[in-house]
Amino acid sequence: MGQPKKQSSPRKTGLRRSHLRLELARRVNAKSPVKARTTRKETGKALAIKTVKALAK
Repeated sequence: MGQPKKQSSPRKTGLRRSHLRLELARRVNAKSPVKARTTRKETGKALAIKTVKALAK
């Protein structure tokens, strides 16, 4: 998936589409049993990779 582009006004904090998507994903995760991906650290992907590597040794 490609990275979201900036919206028209470049210097307003939080208006980048990735920030809007993150905010929506976190709101969904708070209520829904089906979880949306947010960031690598929040979704546990980094932790999962670390444990898989540890188990492989």
